[in-house]
Amino acid sequence: MDEMLPSPCFSIPSIGTPLAHAGEDEMILPAAQQQQQQQSVQQHLSHQQQQQQIIQQNMSGFGSGLTPHSLMQPHSPIVPGSNVMSPAVGSVPSVVQNNNMFSNIPSATPLSVAPATPISSESGILPQLQNIVSTVTLGCPLDLKKIALQARNAEYNPKRFAAVIMRIRDPRTTALIFSSGKMVCTGAKSEDDSRLAARKYARIVQKLGFTAKFMEFKIQNMVGSCDVKFPIRLEGLVLGHSQFSSYEPELFPGLIYRMVKPRIVLLIFVSGKIVLTGAKVRQEIYDAFENIYPILKSFRKQ
Repeated sequence: MDEMLPSPCFSIPSIGTPLAHAGEDEMILPAAQQQQQQQSVQQHLSHQQQQQQIIQQNMSGFGSGLTPHSLMQPHSPIVPGSNVMSPAVGSVPSVVQNNNMFSNIPSATPLSVAPATPISSESGILPQLQNIVSTVTLGCPLDLKKIALQARNAEYNPKRFAAVIMRIRDPRTTALIFSSGKMVCTGAKSEDDSRLAARKYARIVQKLGFTAKFMEFKIQNMVGSCDVKFPIRLEGLVLGHSQFSSYEPELFPGLIYRMVKPRIVLLIFVSGKIVLTGAKVRQEIYDAFENIYPILKSFRKQ
């Protein structure tokens, strides 16, 4: 039994590992390296082709077929100058870096809501004042029945309205005279005409024997109007500015727009006619129209 055992100096090769000389290793190693390099180059080229296909798909997605629904979908657009891939080791291949197709990719801008009062723009349209309402204190109690009987241009019906209604032709205005000595003057087309008419009414009351004075003249309301010369989509306007506007075509044909600054109420009609009311000074009418004009242009009927 002892004679059949191999000697310690005898080397038995391991199972599955054939013997090979050092010269054979030197002959096999360069061929294996060359084959491995070819495989890595082929994998790298196929990887670049896949990258280019992904870029082309992204470009086709950002083409002319942009819709509001596609803009609302979550996506990550390609930013010009950014790396398409960020490998852990190494840099992006020169084929992707030198690609000029990024310059043709349009940037996707999010949908924006128009502000209620945007920056004013020169419209070239000046609203015209149609009515001015002012108040005056005459400073003495009045006998309305005596005024109605002695004045030719006055009417008084206490059952219908508790004031004398007096009218003059120049300026063409109407006054409401109350027994407390308060008077309201309406119908003037300018501030000077409103003051002049109020003075004439006070002078008429003085000639009737009352110690009337002209005090505390104040303009309470100014009404202006204009035409933008194009039709307006009132349905779109009330949807886009629902916080400031109301539109009930079954009750009133115009849209009511309540502007915050200046504090003006606008009546907007589909024909393009605009009525502005609630101003204390003339400039508020002009500022309100310049603020609303860009909004009206954005809702112009095509």
